[in-house]
Amino acid sequence: MDRYVTGAVIRRLREERKLTQEQLAEKIFVSGKAVSKWETGQGLPDITLLEPLAEALGISVIELFSGENVQNRNRAFNMHRLRFYVCPLCGNVIQASGEALISCCGITLPPLGAEEPDEAHALRIARIEDEHYVTAEHPMTKQHYLSFFAAVSDLGVQFVKLYPEGGAEAYFKTSRVRYLYAYCNRHGLFRVRV
Repeated sequence: MDRYVTGAVIRRLREERKLTQEQLAEKIFVSGKAVSKWETGQGLPDITLLEPLAEALGISVIELFSGENVQNRNRAFNMHRLRFYVCPLCGNVIQASGEALISCCGITLPPLGAEEPDEAHALRIARIEDEHYVTAEHPMTKQHYLSFFAAVSDLGVQFVKLYPEGGAEAYFKTSRVRYLYAYCNRHGLFRVRV
């Protein structure tokens, strides 16, 4: 991870749960002195204690690392809140329907910002009956390629993963699609309004 839990975070979260140092210590089978040392910056909890510590504090391990409670305020899908995250190490693609704290391969991922496509990333869209046929004349080599296409409507997301040395093409149902996205592994996320 690029961050480790701090004593100030442990103390704040413990106090929010109205636990004493002794009560927290009992829950995770350590001494009250150990909790006191963590909170005063004289030590750090062992990595094997992070999951039980997070559980005792009523949060996830990710929240423990970030020091912030992550609350889902999204009660319904809103295409304008959609966020894509791509892991630079393994290429994993994660989508969220709002703000989220996402990590992969031990790093916290920032949400991608979408731009208008330039000429090199132009998307060609043809309507074929009840589908959009999306293509791009983009390199699809192992070093430079489009990783995915996505079609977004008020109903949700249609997603097609693309692979190096494959074709940059996909079909999407046209029903209420408003935006098409394409992600280039070198130049980032692009979006066009349909």
